[in-house]
Amino acid sequence: MAGAQEAPANPSTAFPSALAPVDQRPDAQQMATNATVFVPSTYVVRYDRWTPEDERGFGEFLAAIGDSGCRTVNDCLHNPANPFHASDAAGIYFHSDCADLPYVLRAYYAWKRGLPFSYVSAVTPRGATRDIRYTKDGNEVVERHDVLTGSVSGYELLETLRDTISSATYRIHPDLDDPPPDLYSPAISVKSIRPGTVIYDPNGHLATIYRVDPDGRIEYIDAHPDNSLTRGFYDLRFVRSRPGMGAGFKNWRPMTLVGGVRRDDGALVGGHVEIARNKDIPDFSDEQYFGNGPRPTDSDWASGVFRLNGEIMDYYDFVRAVLAGGKLQFDPLKEMHDMVVSNCNDLHYRADAVNLALAAGLQNRPEPERLPPNIYGTEGDWETYSTPSRDARLKTAFKELRDQTERFVRMYQAGDRKLVYKGDDLVADLLAIYDRDAAACTLTYTRSDSTRLTLTYEEMRRRLFRMSFDPYQCVERRWGAADPAELSTCHDDADKQAWYAAEQNLRNQIDRTYDAKMDFTRGELLSPGPGKGVAAPPDIDVRAWLMRMRGVRPGKPWPSAQDATAAALSPEK
Repeated sequence: MAGAQEAPANPSTAFPSALAPVDQRPDAQQMATNATVFVPSTYVVRYDRWTPEDERGFGEFLAAIGDSGCRTVNDCLHNPANPFHASDAAGIYFHSDCADLPYVLRAYYAWKRGLPFSYVSAVTPRGATRDIRYTKDGNEVVERHDVLTGSVSGYELLETLRDTISSATYRIHPDLDDPPPDLYSPAISVKSIRPGTVIYDPNGHLATIYRVDPDGRIEYIDAHPDNSLTRGFYDLRFVRSRPGMGAGFKNWRPMTLVGGVRRDDGALVGGHVEIARNKDIPDFSDEQYFGNGPRPTDSDWASGVFRLNGEIMDYYDFVRAVLAGGKLQFDPLKEMHDMVVSNCNDLHYRADAVNLALAAGLQNRPEPERLPPNIYGTEGDWETYSTPSRDARLKTAFKELRDQTERFVRMYQAGDRKLVYKGDDLVADLLAIYDRDAAACTLTYTRSDSTRLTLTYEEMRRRLFRMSFDPYQCVERRWGAADPAELSTCHDDADKQAWYAAEQNLRNQIDRTYDAKMDFTRGELLSPGPGKGVAAPPDIDVRAWLMRMRGVRPGKPWPSAQDATAAALSPEK
């Protein structure tokens, strides 16, 4: 058998130089130059493994997409930021939801670069379940499929992955690797958590990291059933859970094509793909599940501790500190700015989703007699056009902004050295940043009579828990209208109006309960019970809280309730 890295006698004439099987592979700049050559659609393997340079190139590919501002998966892959975009015909349409996106991006890059690719084609639940995507004890791999030279076109592969992959594919205990899943649990380190790392939320959402900032903040891209692509920061929206659910960070396992024979044109034909086991992966670690102290049992996983430089830390602080080089610091003004801008972006992403439902005419259809079995994890039109999960994540982000703001002010009052602030009135400065960035964020929606209404950030914040996730309701309800004048253009009949009122407790809920039975009739929603939401939403009013905290200074006692009320009522300075 010819050596896997041997090149044909004249590679420059055998196939495009961007794909030539040479030891020194083209860098990102060369990729962008060479990708104007059309790459045939047939999947051709030209290298027997992914090298560290390939992984860096994959990360650069993701960073370019993340930075491009593209808003749909199709636009992203046709965007000039994608160095391979010119090799795809304009009529090719790329689509993906959140679970598919990591696989679509990985397979696309592997195909364009001639790298080996293999994927899990079937999983089975470990225990009884109503939905394999939300199994209590997770799943295990039962089938794999190797993508070999000539076996499929790249476009067909992407379609197959969309039909094969779901969030169930990721729901695997980190220690299970016989047979191996496609991804493994990496160490929490600067080298391991990087562009290309996947983040799995066991509530059924996936994201791919495209940048880790110097201060340790993680930026990601994610997709949705409507094919939109959004961006965000890693935070409490990605929950931790028992190890069997496989939540958290995941890296792609090293894979090697074994037994491939080199053709005259440089392609490796035949063979099979071997996937690395945990013991053979230098940065495999399950510390994100069990902590970095004595390992607890699976059932007691939450008792694991995260220690850095002798200090026990909250898990999310630990991740950020490690990725910042071992030092946890917060610039509260930058944090305020970033979170408000991120929330504004999420509101606009939500507008895209609402507009797609309106374009499909869901608001003109009658309400079904029952909700889906679970409003957060379903299929069909409800999965494509409703927004309960997206809305819950958005509400969580608004709540985190409120909670983090309080945290920073408490750190300031206590003189905490982890806070990087050189001013003399943090509350006033936070309020100024909030007001400036909130004023810069507006959204205009088209009412049912085609008139347009502009909403400010603060108005959307006030409406957030009134905004309907139900795609069968009018656009005014989708944007939380309560004023009779604004609602006068809504054409919802009495049944839809009653459904909107009955769904209020579900809108109040920010926790996504994927294991709850929720196929209620409208009448059944009117009585409290499991799966029917909560009576009141959490406090997300950052501005009101900051107004109550005016006058807080380092070393001074925390204001009493009476003082806070007086501060809120006093004229602004």
